[in-house]
Amino acid sequence: MKTLLGIALLAINLATFAAYGWDKAAAGRRGERRIPERTLLALAALGGSPAALLARHTLRHKTRKQPFVAWLFLIVFLQVAAGVAAFAIFAGRP
Repeated sequence: MKTLLGIALLAINLATFAAYGWDKAAAGRRGERRIPERTLLALAALGGSPAALLARHTLRHKTRKQPFVAWLFLIVFLQVAAGVAAFAIFAGRP
């Protein structure tokens, strides 16, 4: 089960980084179809937030776009809070 979860998280993070890269490249070409911000945020919410943050930093994409940045950081905050809560609840269980 842990291996499957790890593979799923790796896949969603690779897809998220690729989506940010595609959108960054499309942003520089006139008339190129872009990836909607809603899709980028959905990928982050599905577990791709580490890749979303990495892509924002390394690709310098969506760094000043509001409210996109606020939504992304809200997603990250909620995921961290859920992780801390899950750890607190299940830490002592075998």
